[in-house]
Amino acid sequence: MTPERRVRLRREAWGFAVGSLLFAVGAVPLYSETVGAVATNATFFAGAFFFTLAALIQLLLSGRRPPKTGASRPDRADWWAAAIQFAGTLLFNLSTTAALLTALNPDTRIGSGWIPDAWGSVCFLVSSAFAVVATTERDGLWDPRARTWRCTWLNMAGSVFFGISAIGAAVIPATGDLVSLQWANLGTFLGAVCFLTAALLSRRDIPTDAAPARTAV
Repeated sequence: MTPERRVRLRREAWGFAVGSLLFAVGAVPLYSETVGAVATNATFFAGAFFFTLAALIQLLLSGRRPPKTGASRPDRADWWAAAIQFAGTLLFNLSTTAALLTALNPDTRIGSGWIPDAWGSVCFLVSSAFAVVATTERDGLWDPRARTWRCTWLNMAGSVFFGISAIGAAVIPATGDLVSLQWANLGTFLGAVCFLTAALLSRRDIPTDAAPARTAV
């Protein structure tokens, strides 16, 4: 692994770590009650920004364009995982921006704050599935040390929790209430914790200049 790629991987890890931490904090009801709707939604907005920045770095590391014909299966899976994840973070940017603008409007009814939207959560789930494929055959990846099974499955768990949160945030047409506010908040918190743990582990697993090459977990 080249020094430049090591630097990019560290930036990717820190971006996901900071973004995840902000999402976890924003999902805590006590935090929302203490700082108010505007600050809570600003926290989610900032978290989405760091998520998108990290996802962009991951996409650039994976090649920016779809792998050419003849590329290995894990390389193709890694690129699709990065591309779909990046699309999901952009959707989160849109939803967190809308939530923040709503909170800033005194004439708008303020709810409990931003909650993962369905489409962004679907993108995360699909991305995680591709990442699993890339990691299980990572000997053929662009760099076998760039992804590890622990981080891949933690991200999958985080995506599942965000999906649960999106379901809990669905509005019941007859009443206008959420399916489950508790699961909407808890799913966001647990998902963010999974993403945070994965980011910190990936930061630790990035090899140093003196580290010997590894092809197995």
